[in-house]
Amino acid sequence: MIDAARPPRAGEELDAAALAAYLAAHLPEAAGQPIAIEQFPGGHSNLTYLVRIGGDHELVLRRPPVGSKVKSAHDMGREVRVLSRLAPAWSPAPRPLLHCEDESIIGSPFYLMERKRGVILRREPPAGLTIDPATARRLGEVLVDGLVELHAIDYAAIGLGELGRPEGYVLRQVRGWTERYAGSRTDDIPVVDRVAGWLAEHIPASPHASLIHNDYKFDNVVLDPAELTRIIGVLDWEMATIGDPLMDLGTSLAYWVERGDPPALIAMRFGPSDLPGMLTRAEIAARYAERSGRPVDHIGFYYAFGLFKTAVVAQQIYWRWKQGLTRDPRFEPLLLAVAALCEQAATSIDRGAL
Repeated sequence: MIDAARPPRAGEELDAAALAAYLAAHLPEAAGQPIAIEQFPGGHSNLTYLVRIGGDHELVLRRPPVGSKVKSAHDMGREVRVLSRLAPAWSPAPRPLLHCEDESIIGSPFYLMERKRGVILRREPPAGLTIDPATARRLGEVLVDGLVELHAIDYAAIGLGELGRPEGYVLRQVRGWTERYAGSRTDDIPVVDRVAGWLAEHIPASPHASLIHNDYKFDNVVLDPAELTRIIGVLDWEMATIGDPLMDLGTSLAYWVERGDPPALIAMRFGPSDLPGMLTRAEIAARYAERSGRPVDHIGFYYAFGLFKTAVVAQQIYWRWKQGLTRDPRFEPLLLAVAALCEQAATSIDRGAL
């Protein structure tokens, strides 16, 4: 059940000899030791690898995707800064160990961090793992509680006060993601423009700012193999910033596919959120409100934005695939995801419900 790595995908291999030489010069435990490199299968943005040193010492390497258009979205130094401040204050955040800006080593900047060894729930539970309805419900609850816990951290006290600009955050996000869509547009999908226009006209007032993850979902959470309903790791901090915590909740809700959703959404779900017993999106919002003390009166806006942002990410990745900058076969159908996500946003807007 432990999350396993695999041989790197074609076009995403690392130069093992160059990396081994670099590690030997910067990590005492790597001197004179062979290394083995595998790749974790999840994720559509920054690439994540398992690096074994001498057979038993494990580290995780993160690097930007091949052929990305948006350099600011893959700032390794920023990700390291967040984790360096957060890990001592919040145990689920992995500790960064080494940051390299020299692109001559593997072709891009990268960093290494500790491995959080545990269970990651992807679209289907790992082989041999049965999740009964009671466990499913508890998994949903602890996922929400982890987000509440993150949002309660005093980000200024841990040295992240300058990480973002919370004033006007929501408006900038709506404008920024709309511009990103325009910059990576490949096909005419009218519902995307409709949703973007609605969001621009319905910006809510934000609560007090928090440190937000911006990609918080099942397959970015590491669970304890001995106690599945305990979170021991939270991964992929590339989009973390200081901003409206309900934007974080909205993104998580956008990933949360539930029973009764359109087949296109169920097919692209990021975790087993449609299993019997799992919370509904409305129950997730209610639990967040109860545990955090923040009203969720405008949660429909945040959900629609989460769907829209996810659609734009899919469009950016599809643009890379269509330009031939990546050969990953997972990316070819993403144009269909763009339309499905924005159709769901439009439906939610029209009916005024999650």
